[in-house]
Amino acid sequence: MIKILLTEDDLSLGETLRERLIKEGYDVTWVETQADAEKTFGEKPFDLVLLDVGLPDGSGFDLARTIRKSSSVPLVFMTAMNTAEHRLEGYEIGAEEFIPKPFHLKELLLRVKHVLENHAVKHTVSAGSKTIDLDAQAVVSASGEREFLAARDFQLLKLLIDSAPKVLSRDEILDQVWGEDKFPNHRTVDNSIVRLRQALGDDGGKYIRSVRGVGYQWAES
Repeated sequence: MIKILLTEDDLSLGETLRERLIKEGYDVTWVETQADAEKTFGEKPFDLVLLDVGLPDGSGFDLARTIRKSSSVPLVFMTAMNTAEHRLEGYEIGAEEFIPKPFHLKELLLRVKHVLENHAVKHTVSAGSKTIDLDAQAVVSASGEREFLAARDFQLLKLLIDSAPKVLSRDEILDQVWGEDKFPNHRTVDNSIVRLRQALGDDGGKYIRSVRGVGYQWAES
């Protein structure tokens, strides 16, 4: 299921958008502030971020810049600030769409669908003789055998794939995958990497590359 992070501080609009997006078949997480959006985005992967620009504790533009440091996830702005300067700023950050308020709900839904289709959300990723099935959270061998990954191992693998070619430090990985858990450390990340490489077989070390003194990187061949 496609996961959308909705950031909107208007309670009425936020609830309306959340309900309608869920009705359309999306998995929606709704937050009202920049701080909550940054925390939530760091805790799990999303396929699209739908964000207001004017937030009570900051700017949707600043939030987008923070997201862009670690992810290429599609960004769709919703805002009453519809000057040419604001639109240019949004597109320069990397927005896929800039939707002025007020808008027709059906128009927003169509634009969201269009962005997701154009972004071509990947459901499988090739890794040598293995295929990663992102929907099933499994690694599939050439003969069709499936090895299902533990939830955190899969989250780490998807984070590396989504962030490629960026090298992620162990601290970044801990923050985005393990979040507020009390006991994880750098060894936790290393152990997860070992399990993922084993699941990918002989090509595991080729695709999940160690960058000495920095961290890990997904290296597409």
